[in-house]
Amino acid sequence: MTVPDLPTRETLTPIALCFPLRERDGVPEVLLGLKKTGFGVGRMVGLGGHVEPGESDAQAACRELAEESGLTTSLEDVNLAGVVDFHFPARPAWSMATALFTTRRWGGTLRETAEIAPEWFAHQQLPVERMWADAEHWLPRMLAGERRHTVVVLADDNATVRASWSVPLD
Repeated sequence: MTVPDLPTRETLTPIALCFPLRERDGVPEVLLGLKKTGFGVGRMVGLGGHVEPGESDAQAACRELAEESGLTTSLEDVNLAGVVDFHFPARPAWSMATALFTTRRWGGTLRETAEIAPEWFAHQQLPVERMWADAEHWLPRMLAGERRHTVVVLADDNATVRASWSVPLD
């Protein structure tokens, strides 16, 4: 398997995701959402999106969480849990540098929005068959508390993983 030369992280579209975490009856859970519009429609995804100009990754994660779920969290309550660089060689415009944040504190009322139908999942029962194929390469490790910098290269079908590797996040 040959991996193409990849653009640097700094040239990729910046994205921030926020993963609310809770424990219910002793079972750790994560909030994901069914994407109803736009990129990734029909898949279960982390809540988040583009980092706006002048906004930090953490600020974007907080803003996107509120927009997509009705939950609000503060900069003090989000923790950088890892980063994932997604490379789509067949569709370079889709390539993104993604910052992953978790939070265990939030306010507001969880609700479905025009973009996302949120749902809680036990860490041991993630809906990987309904997610992007790359999720199984990084999401379980992130939920286990491993802070990693993961690189995922998608195949020409823009759906399956051609290659993936990760290193500890400094």
